[in-house]
Amino acid sequence: MGEVIARLAMSLDGYIAGPESGREHPLGIGGERMHSWVFGLRSFRRMQGMRGGATGPDDDLLAEHVQRPGAVVMGHGMFITGEDPWGEEPPFHTPVYVVTHHPREPLVRTGTTFHFVTEGPERALELARAAAGDKDVSLAGGADLAQQFIRAGWLDELLLHIVPVLACGGRRLFDNLGDQHIEWRKTQVLDSPEVTHIRLRKVASPPAE
Repeated sequence: MGEVIARLAMSLDGYIAGPESGREHPLGIGGERMHSWVFGLRSFRRMQGMRGGATGPDDDLLAEHVQRPGAVVMGHGMFITGEDPWGEEPPFHTPVYVVTHHPREPLVRTGTTFHFVTEGPERALELARAAAGDKDVSLAGGADLAQQFIRAGWLDELLLHIVPVLACGGRRLFDNLGDQHIEWRKTQVLDSPEVTHIRLRKVASPPAE
């Protein structure tokens, strides 16, 4: 069985989306600043059906995350904001399980089928694991769902792309996590002019006596 992984871009003040994120502003107002470092990379351009692009350590990290997942879990809000921009060929090319309170039939797009799961995030993760087989399950967001996965201890790896901007509002990643101590082990730090990548691994709980 693969792992549960997440790759999220974050501002210096902890936001993964700008203010007023929704259909009109999928990344929130100014949220594109947290993702601008990927736009010229070869792996990103390939996902968009384009040629060329920059290579190097930033692109290597992005390419790794594109290749690892065999299924994706995302929240309803992310699906709603992304459905139109993704168009007829979304970038996932794996089964996607959308955690939602709104039941509907699967939505089939080129290379990607969206399944709508009304039984909660744990059931969505169970279905995604079954679909992924030996590959990883990627948590795509948004912030509410990521917080639920962190609280539940379901994430094996969290790769943060920290960009040198202040969002000053929007959706923060590390809110609403309760009062229990959460520990991660830092396994990689990679710095480039536009972004600092920090890879975190879950600290295993000690065996019960």
